[in-house]
Order: sequence, then structure tokens, then C-alpha cells
Amino acid sequence: MSFKKLHPLLKESLENAGFETSNAFQKKVLPTLKGGSDAYVIAPKGSGKTTALIIAIIHKLKATAFEDSPRVIITVKDKEDAIALKEEFERFTMNTDLRVYALYDEYDIDKQKTEVYYGQDIVIATPARLSKLYFLNGIHLGEVQLFALEDADYLGLHNGYNHILRLSESLTKCQFVIIADEMNSRIKNYQNAFMSNSHLIKQK
Repeated sequence: MSFKKLHPLLKESLENAGFETSNAFQKKVLPTLKGGSDAYVIAPKGSGKTTALIIAIIHKLKATAFEDSPRVIITVKDKEDAIALKEEFERFTMNTDLRVYALYDEYDIDKQKTEVYYGQDIVIATPARLSKLYFLNGIHLGEVQLFALEDADYLGLHNGYNHILRLSESLTKCQFVIIADEMNSRIKNYQNAFMSNSHLIKQK
């Protein structure tokens, strides 16, 4: 798909970042993500799957901040990945008022609770810290429209699989997206929980 059908502010950000059109794999991914369907997005590194997720999220949120509760949650492996993904988002949100927050273990949880409370649109989090903050009533998930697992191959670490499973039970009317380099038994098991109606988009 071309970028002409995207939100004008997002289209402007893409042009400023040197993106003229989506690549072949993104053309497969973006209609499903924009349409609101649950999806497994499986492709090697460098395929553009993370950029497709970012584009779909900003478009879904209409490139505009809204109230205080997060509308998108993305889980990642660790602090480094959280910060890197936040910086990648900021390439495409700098001309919007969207608020992007990185939530990770190596930081004072009371400060995080305060910083999330004052309003965030997109929260990028490690599963353990997200789970802990949620069960401390430090983050409200009632307005989440999209929950994504980025680079989900990590889910065997630090009880991440079970954290995600428990958190998914608190989400209603939410789009779920799992992004990984390859399908594995652990992420496939989510089909028995919250991915039963998901599409599989795989790079051939």
C-alpha cells in the first residue's frame, strides 16, 4: 500500500524520515494491522515488520494524544530494547503530541507509577515490570486498543510468557499483535488464550 491513505501527520513524518512507500512485506502486513485484526507477523530481521507496527499504531491513534490512560502497550525483552524502540517511535511522532514511555525494571517503580499516571499514549515495557506495575494499580489497561509483543522470541526468559498470559486476561476489545523472527511453540500456544482468531502473516 502507498502511504497516501495514512494520517497526514504520519505521512509527513515518513517523508521526513526518507520513506516513500512500503516494502513488499509491509504491503502484506499494514492492511491487517490497520484493519484491527489480531496477527502473528513472522519475518526475519530487516524485513520492516517493526516499522509496519509503528506506522499502524500511529495511524490507529490518529497521531493525537488523548486523555491519560495508555491506548497501546508493547512488550519487549529488556531495558535496551525498550529504549531503542521508544527512540524509533520518536522518529515518527516528533511532529505529533503523542506520548511514548519506556517502562523497564532498572528504574524506581514509584517514579514510573507517577510518570505513567500523568498520561501516556504508548507504553513500551518489559513484561515483568508491566505486570508488577499493573498489580500495584500503577497502570490502567482499560483503554488499551492494541497490545503487541515485539521480537517475541524472548518469551522464555524471566517468566515472560506467563506475565503476558495474565495481563491478556485484563484486556477486552483489544487488538493483539505478535512480532517474531520465526514461529515457535511458546508464542503459538497463545492461540489457546487470546490469539484464536489471529491471522498469520509470514514472509515466504
